[in-house]
Amino acid sequence: MINGRPQRRVVFLDRDGVINRDSPAYIKSWAEFEFLPGSLRALANLTAHGFSVIIITNQSAVGRGLISAAGLERMHRRMCAAVAAHGGRVRDIFFCPHRPANRCRCRKPKPGLILRARQIYGIDLATAVMVGDSVKDIACARNAGCRYALLVQTGNGRRTQRDLQGLNLSPDHVSSDLLQAAEWIIRRFPAGRTALGTQAASP
Repeated sequence: MINGRPQRRVVFLDRDGVINRDSPAYIKSWAEFEFLPGSLRALANLTAHGFSVIIITNQSAVGRGLISAAGLERMHRRMCAAVAAHGGRVRDIFFCPHRPANRCRCRKPKPGLILRARQIYGIDLATAVMVGDSVKDIACARNAGCRYALLVQTGNGRRTQRDLQGLNLSPDHVSSDLLQAAEWIIRRFPAGRTALGTQAASP
């Protein structure tokens, strides 16, 4: 919370396929990490407009023994440093290290990671945005009660568009990439206003 009030300008982002290129072999080292075109600029734009960016990501490579939790943390530190060098800021990263067979509460599409972020930071989920490239991301946003669920066409996004047509599940908006998604979010949340279009309280 800020000054005792719930935080309303919060954007949750999936990582692989949204911020960086995904791989069927998993991203196991910084050498394999490659920012998608426009993603660094998108993060800088969101930061400049007063949004808190929190990454929500499944990282079963840890549970599969392909990377250690410490190695993942080092990768994330380097990612955040690169984001900061381009004018952006990642407030926090919440990741699930488990394999699907573990049936944990934190792996998307379950809302555990978002609910943990809400508890720590006092986030008003009714005004929050989730951006992802998979069915799991859209479902996670709905399960957590986020106001908006955005799909990007990078990563698995185009296949996800087709998959969603067969499900009773749809995003609120489809963007070509994170940069376009950030522009949509910035237009939807004018400075000084909440997601529902009412004037925010003065500090």
